[in-house]
Amino acid sequence: MADINITPVSLKCKVCGGDIVNDYINGTSYCANCGNRWSVADLYPDYAKYRKIIANITKANDIVESENKAASANEAKLLYKTCIIECTKFNDPISSDLIRICEEGQKKADLLAVYAKGKGYFDKGSYNSALSALSKVKGFRNADAMIEICKDEIEKKRKKDIPWDVVFSLPLPAAVGLFFREVCHWPWAVCILLFLLGSAGLGYVLYRGGVIEIIIKILSFLAAGPIIVFSVLAYAFHLPTWISVVAAIGAPIAMFILFALTTEQLSVFANNKN
Repeated sequence: MADINITPVSLKCKVCGGDIVNDYINGTSYCANCGNRWSVADLYPDYAKYRKIIANITKANDIVESENKAASANEAKLLYKTCIIECTKFNDPISSDLIRICEEGQKKADLLAVYAKGKGYFDKGSYNSALSALSKVKGFRNADAMIEICKDEIEKKRKKDIPWDVVFSLPLPAAVGLFFREVCHWPWAVCILLFLLGSAGLGYVLYRGGVIEIIIKILSFLAAGPIIVFSVLAYAFHLPTWISVVAAIGAPIAMFILFALTTEQLSVFANNKN
């Protein structure tokens, strides 16, 4: 990224006629052609009136270059904004250049805010969230290096979770297969094929991760109990389908209600005892 503190103005070198380039933050000027150097104050007699503005720009630049907090990014943006307001009081080439420097600084402060958010996720081990944030600020500081680490860690976790992905990929396709078997009377071979294809598809979705992974796992967890109860009643005890369905759905609900009531009674008993 180009140095936002160095900018040319409409002055020419007295030696060779080349363009003068000003580094306002360091207070130096040089010829882009022959390299001769001067103090900015020597070229602009009223340069001292920008001393406070440049000091604030320098402070904002230091924050953007060294801090890692979103609050610091906001502080830098406020400093840049204040400097822009101050510069509008002067109508000369230097004020225009300083305003441009501040506008570029504000963009870097925005990058810092996103970077700080991504780094916070990264430090906590939330690599998916970190990758999402840091991908927006590629090239800023060490964002690229952290992005590669995030990708590696995400891939490691995916491979580690494969057994669980397989487990969670079974209940929903099993429910669909049983539905077509019991309601539509499809052949077992077709239902089993449907179950295998569905499990493979869900397994891949779970492996890829994301919000859909959480939804599938919740639905699979809720469906697992009823499916087991239905299968035992319908195929082990040969009960009618409608009885098995009612029991499969009703049993978990009844257990939940019983658990809630028991917990409430225990809580009341404990409070009365105290």
